[in-house]
Amino acid sequence: MSKAIGMVEYKTVSAGITAADAMVKTSEVSIIEAQTVCPGKYIAIITGDLSAVKAAVDNAKEMHGLHLIDSFVLGNPHESIFPAIYGAAHIEDVSALGIMETYDASSIIVAADEAAKTAIVDLIELRIARGMCGKSYMLLTGEVAAVEAAIEKAKEAIKDRGMFLDSSVIAHPDAQIRDAIL
Repeated sequence: MSKAIGMVEYKTVSAGITAADAMVKTSEVSIIEAQTVCPGKYIAIITGDLSAVKAAVDNAKEMHGLHLIDSFVLGNPHESIFPAIYGAAHIEDVSALGIMETYDASSIIVAADEAAKTAIVDLIELRIARGMCGKSYMLLTGEVAAVEAAIEKAKEAIKDRGMFLDSSVIAHPDAQIRDAIL
């Protein structure tokens, strides 16, 4: 059994809560996050073994597809995804800062997983649509070349979804910026 993470994103709160309930009733999964996000959308992120997560997400998509915005299932997600979602990543220093922003909530997690698996980088934060009118962003750090490679791979991972908004890499950000994000 391999660990997995899955997510559904809905246009309405009622569809989202109903889908989240269906997911946990479908298979042995745990809710990481289930909440309303801007602008009145609902997300549910689950974890468990790959087959359980896939079954739960597939069931939610089938039963509540009318209001579905997006979904994903990632097998063997990078271990830094979870603390970044919770805003609990422990980062000592920021050599280079990578920033990537998407139009939706689910794309940023897929992008972050790709980025973390591409180069030696640390995910600092995944801000998933809270207080951002439905947009999301990630912050990551590492050596400049690693951060650049990770951001490029992350953009490539979501380009077909049409959800990429913007990105940048700051080599050696000022101490005030480092203090603000850590």
